[in-house]
Amino acid sequence: MNQRLMHIALVVADYDEAIHWYTQKLGFKLIEDTTLSDVKRWVLVQPPGEGSCQLLLAKAATEEQKSRVGNQTGGRVFLFLHTDGFERDHENLLQKGITIVRGPSEEEYGKVLVFEDLYGNLWDLIG
Repeated sequence: MNQRLMHIALVVADYDEAIHWYTQKLGFKLIEDTTLSDVKRWVLVQPPGEGSCQLLLAKAATEEQKSRVGNQTGGRVFLFLHTDGFERDHENLLQKGITIVRGPSEEEYGKVLVFEDLYGNLWDLIG
């Protein structure tokens, strides 16, 4: 059996602002942006590393979905970004004006800091 997690849906307020933030601020690659209807697109972004899980940027369509933008996990860290260059990526976050919520700190598993994406979802940067 061969299984792997390919995509994680991230509810966003707007496709284009989310694409811009993830590609310009975090340096993710835009993998696909396909129009499915007048209001729906299939948008995939991923970090530059080999074999990375892709984020499916899913525009909120209902009031309930809109209420989840930026808070998909009730305030817990949602996504974990591993890096081979912690200091480099930490400096990039600072230069791009990304809000760092906690850290950096040294933990058993490496250096870590918590940052917010454009909507307030919490991410761990781990090196």
